[in-house]
Amino acid sequence: MRLLLDTHVVIWWLADSEQLTPDVKELLDTEPAVYVSAVSPWEIAIKQSLGKLGEPEDLAERVRDSQFSQLPVTAGHGVRAGRLPAHHRDPFDRLLVAQAQIEGMTLVTRDKYIPQYDVPVLPV
Repeated sequence: MRLLLDTHVVIWWLADSEQLTPDVKELLDTEPAVYVSAVSPWEIAIKQSLGKLGEPEDLAERVRDSQFSQLPVTAGHGVRAGRLPAHHRDPFDRLLVAQAQIEGMTLVTRDKYIPQYDVPVLPV
């Protein structure tokens, strides 16, 4: 199974948060195909600059440098994200949905709007 982590999931994983069950943590630690999108460090950096997300200052770099494989954003991802139905207004999440659809991935998230799209979801 190829997994794409929503930004909050990778943050919780880095923090060893109780928001993630032991089963999900184990899956993320052992599944060989776990990806973090280039969208996630970008989202974190923007939210930190707006004061919506706090410490640590190097959180975006920690996400970028995590053990997970990196998934770049392509023009195709951008086109698909722009053409998705308006179930969700968050541009970061829309791009993650588009990436998961195009790349054949399961999106790991707690977001309540993402399951409205035609994308496999692993709820956490």
